[in-house]
Amino acid sequence: MKNKKVLIALTSVIAVGAYIVISNTSHIPSGSIDKQALFTLDEAGCVLCHSKNAQLPFYAKIPLVNLPIKADISEGLKYFDITEAIEDIKAGKPANETVLAKIEYAVKNGSMPPMAFKLVHWKSNITENEKQVILDWVASQRKILNAKSGVAKKFANEPVWPIPEKIDVDLRKAKLGSILYHHKALSGDESVSCATCHPLDNAGVDALQTSTGIRKQKGDINAPTVYNAVFNVKQFWDGRAKNLEEQAGGPPMNSVEMDGGSWDAIAKRLSKDTSFAKDFKQVYPQGFTKETITDAIAQFEKTLITPDSPFDKYLKGDESAISEEAKKGYEIFKSANCSVCHAGQNLGGQTFEYMGLVDNYFQNRGNVGKINDNGLVSHTKDIRDTHKFKTPTLRNVAQTAPYFHDGSTKELDKAVDIMAKYQTGVKLTDEDKKNLVKFLESLSGTWQGKPLKK
Repeated sequence: MKNKKVLIALTSVIAVGAYIVISNTSHIPSGSIDKQALFTLDEAGCVLCHSKNAQLPFYAKIPLVNLPIKADISEGLKYFDITEAIEDIKAGKPANETVLAKIEYAVKNGSMPPMAFKLVHWKSNITENEKQVILDWVASQRKILNAKSGVAKKFANEPVWPIPEKIDVDLRKAKLGSILYHHKALSGDESVSCATCHPLDNAGVDALQTSTGIRKQKGDINAPTVYNAVFNVKQFWDGRAKNLEEQAGGPPMNSVEMDGGSWDAIAKRLSKDTSFAKDFKQVYPQGFTKETITDAIAQFEKTLITPDSPFDKYLKGDESAISEEAKKGYEIFKSANCSVCHAGQNLGGQTFEYMGLVDNYFQNRGNVGKINDNGLVSHTKDIRDTHKFKTPTLRNVAQTAPYFHDGSTKELDKAVDIMAKYQTGVKLTDEDKKNLVKFLESLSGTWQGKPLKK
């Protein structure tokens, strides 16, 4: 009976192979580069392993074939989910830069699809013509994304680009938001403000492993910098806030952070500041509400961008803006696979990545105190999102220690070691690490015309 099952399975595999060989006569369709890219990504099997919504091929139910397919999908989703990018492309929107960087890296290095995948999915072999279609599409997407960045022509197809000098902001609202950002009336006992955990004169961080909230309570996750948060695709480590407005509404209602009680209670406390309340109504006639308070804070946080870093100047064409060591560090940053996650104008903040791709970070880390290690699953409730965290921005990273969601690492060179070991698996020499740190230090920008310092 056992031999009969094996024979049936092998016969099925052969039949599938024959079917695929016969049907594998498809050609890249004519039309837009987006249409061609979608077709090619699907033909190469990218969608099958990197999308939660992928439709499995009929042969996925065949014995001996279904197990490796399930394993491929599980491993593929750990690295990235292409679902939203596919929807964006279909809607005529540019794809997420991190997705672009990952696709480009895989195509250029020939790492995708892997050989084991090809053995099961014979149609997935990607031709040189298809590779060029994908690379041309990536370049076309970047041309849209970085069009207003001022990036020099020679760097126009890089996975990162400069942040703008300024963005559209309602300055009247931002001025009020600045006052609210520093106003302790947002907390129940008027002891904590946004600036308590995100002081602007300290690179937007409190330099603690986890922040201290109202009544000296300790949080369970590291407070990331508020600078350049506007460029993040979502807010918080677990992405539970879709924008700055939602983010601003979180801490006041958190019993550990501010414990503001209710928005009515917050409005009552703020109203005691009669001069401020009067100024606020000039801009927001409805007065203090959840919506007006969070909108004002969000407008202010949009002003917290740090352009003019040495590296941005380099990308704009000033070859002398960074050292030779930093230039070498940038090349290592790309070749060591760092840039596929820390991509785009913010060098991060675009996707949620699994912590410990090539080694078990949490098992080896040991006890670092009470830390929320759940990540994205806290928001999505999808078990596959466990231990996935928003990739932090690397801008001003030399000033924003301690690092990672658990705040477990204080030294930048040690953080580089950890990323190499657990995320990329790349062996770095001491010289590599030294140059990488020099590159990371070149990412420190300016705010209000002055270098951001800690």
